Amino acid sequence: MGIPLSYSLRNLWTRKLTTALTAGGMALVVFVFASVLMLAQGLKKTLVETGSPDNAVVLRKGAQTEVQSAIDRDQADIIATSPYVAVARDGKILLAKEILVLITLPKKGGALSNLAIRGIGPESLHLRPQIKLIAGRMPRPGSSEIMAGIRVAKLFKGVGLGSTLYFAMRHWKVVGIFDAGATAFSSEVWGDADQLMQAFRRQAYSSVLFKLRDPALFGRFKKEIERDPRLTLQAMRENTYYEKQSRIMAKFLNILGISLSIIFSMGAVIGAIITMYAAVVTRTREIGTLRALGFERGSILRAFMAESLMLGLLGGLAGLFFASFLQFFTISTVNWQTFSELSFSFTLTEGIIWRAVAFSLIMGFAGGVLPAFRAARMNIVDALRA
Repeated sequence: MGIPLSYSLRNLWTRKLTTALTAGGMALVVFVFASVLMLAQGLKKTLVETGSPDNAVVLRKGAQTEVQSAIDRDQADIIATSPYVAVARDGKILLAKEILVLITLPKKGGALSNLAIRGIGPESLHLRPQIKLIAGRMPRPGSSEIMAGIRVAKLFKGVGLGSTLYFAMRHWKVVGIFDAGATAFSSEVWGDADQLMQAFRRQAYSSVLFKLRDPALFGRFKKEIERDPRLTLQAMRENTYYEKQSRIMAKFLNILGISLSIIFSMGAVIGAIITMYAAVVTRTREIGTLRALGFERGSILRAFMAESLMLGLLGGLAGLFFASFLQFFTISTVNWQTFSELSFSFTLTEGIIWRAVAFSLIMGFAGGVLPAFRAARMNIVDALRA
């Protein structure tokens, strides 16, 4: 004969204060656990969604990022003549030769931070359809005009529409603000590639980006370009390139989140153990009565374990509830691969929800197993005399 689940629910409701305090401690741990996982997922999502699997990016062999890469004009022209490059209906090849440089600007909070400046070509926007101009106009080719990502305009001082920036010994006027959605491009400033190369005295591009004529043939293109003795280049799908940029920091955030959660969970588990032991002590006669009525030790064990698991589940759901509101916030950090400013949002996924719930149930199990065994092992006579 088993004890109904309503018995455990009633006991939790009877001890409202201790239930709330214990569940609150677990909720705090789950909040920290979920928020760090959401942070890592937000970073990964921002970078991965920046690239398209239909686009290929070419860098110097051995370079991990565009900042480290250099492709001279002759090599870029060879890539432009490749049969793997898609051609638009008007006959233009869908390829862009770009540079990426870093400058230091003050943020609105006063701190200095690196800002990515991307020199683009005529086809750069066609290769990135997620870019939407939301204010002003596009920079004119061959001019010292630039446009800023929406997150740059919000975070950096003096990067609003109509403002003028001074870098590379030249004044640059911000004539447009663009929104690239939840991608890294929203944290960049774009201008004419040739003008930026002149200003920064660059003789080589950072990367060559193009749309694949047939995405299924990327592997063949990669082999050919990396074996070409005239070139010292490597090729990646654009989404793979940005996904690699997210790995190091996402891994660090995951390790940090798990480490902090384990440390904090020890306190939450101790709190659950104290709560459940107190429940056993105050309900000793009740336990004896249940045993006298014919309920077996296993039923007592399961009843107390059910209480502890429900405590953990309650705390987990509460922690997830409050963590979900973090999705409305955008944070800014340094991309460890390019050392430039990167803004992204917390992202809650189904996987994070299940992991957080499982973590809260593990805390509930760990906090209730010892008190539950003690309750189950009580002698009927001694319990009724208490």
